[in-house]
Amino acid sequence: MNAQHFLIMGIPAVVALSGGVLAAFWTPGHATRSLIQHFAAGVVLAALAVELLPEIEREHAPGLVLAGAFALGSLFMYALKLWTMRMEHAANLTGSSEGLSKGLLIATFIDVATDGFIIGAGFAAGGETGTILALGLSVELLFLGLALTSGANAGWRIVAISGALGVTVLVFSVLGNVLLSGASHAVIGGTLAFSAAALLYLVTEELLMEAHEVEEKPVSTLVLFGGFLTFWSIQLMGK
Repeated sequence: MNAQHFLIMGIPAVVALSGGVLAAFWTPGHATRSLIQHFAAGVVLAALAVELLPEIEREHAPGLVLAGAFALGSLFMYALKLWTMRMEHAANLTGSSEGLSKGLLIATFIDVATDGFIIGAGFAAGGETGTILALGLSVELLFLGLALTSGANAGWRIVAISGALGVTVLVFSVLGNVLLSGASHAVIGGTLAFSAAALLYLVTEELLMEAHEVEEKPVSTLVLFGGFLTFWSIQLMGK
């Protein structure tokens, strides 16, 4: 891994921290947070459709490996869902208001770790994939701090959370690059397929479900497509 790749991997980490600093001084209302979550969901969907799935195809890994890895990722995220639901239920029974939606927070950290692995795998695969993913997923990380802001997570606490997210994405980017450098097409393809399942979970079971807890506005649809277009534009400009 060269110095340039490391610097690019650091961009999402800095952006994640910046989002937390912004959230420390501005607490968006429920409707605004819903729009932010729609935008972040659009970015993640674009990362899947525009860059991740095509990269999986380019790896030419065996179909059974890809299907098995995606199924494994789906089962892992399903198990995570059951675990976080049980944890939140226990918190409600004890009257704890410590936190926000702990399920969303834990799922977000796992998603960010997955983002890091995806970025590292992109650099391991070669070409511009790693750079495009790092820049595109930075948009998601910028808005995650705002999306996670709540009564329990506000002020400098959200800065700490966002800083931890930044460290997480950087560590897993480096780890993914180191572990996957020189790996076979089947290993890289399987890793990306597993990651695709995790990203799909974040969009459908966390970001959009949380966003729909408030009254839906027609403009939310445009914001979702705006997030998709933002990532796609970054990918197009990178060609």
